[in-house]
Amino acid sequence: MSIVFFIKSASVDLSKYTIKDLPGSSGRLDVTVRCILAALLNNVGFEKDIQIWVFLDKYGAYIFNSELLDYGTFPKNELSLADCFADLIRGKNLDNNSLKAVKTLQISIFDALHQFQGLGYKIFVLKEKCKDFFRYTKESHMEKDILFVIGSQSGEFIESKELRSLNFPSLSLGSQSYLGSSVIRLIKMSLLNLI
Repeated sequence: MSIVFFIKSASVDLSKYTIKDLPGSSGRLDVTVRCILAALLNNVGFEKDIQIWVFLDKYGAYIFNSELLDYGTFPKNELSLADCFADLIRGKNLDNNSLKAVKTLQISIFDALHQFQGLGYKIFVLKEKCKDFFRYTKESHMEKDILFVIGSQSGEFIESKELRSLNFPSLSLGSQSYLGSSVIRLIKMSLLNLI
């Protein structure tokens, strides 16, 4: 089973970026970085067969693939990952950047969703009020390759007419609101225990 997470941010803006004020100067790049760490890392290294695609409205798409990254040099905390990712986005210090294996694409999230659909991935949109994820995974065989679309706190993208028109099934982690990084950890814990 391969697991892919799609996250999208309209707010990341590095025009005033400083590591001294990561949340305030980056348009909440810190939230994105926490999601990347949650997706890729486990207690001893990288998860196997996990990708996280980060779609930044102002900068393009970035593909973090656990199979292509070097765990020895990968930044394992929020601040160092944010700094390396900011350099990658801005095209600075690329030769020495430990994220040089991260692929950069100019592709819309919708085109990428269509590509994964064509590859046979089962695609789910995560929302707060819909079918229960945990019940669904117990009742269904989750042996296929799976892609999860995770929204932001504003919910604009998840509730967009364009995404709804694709008719992907929606799942919920319950009535409680979770941060994106917590959503990713809960999904990983649940699915990796099924394997």
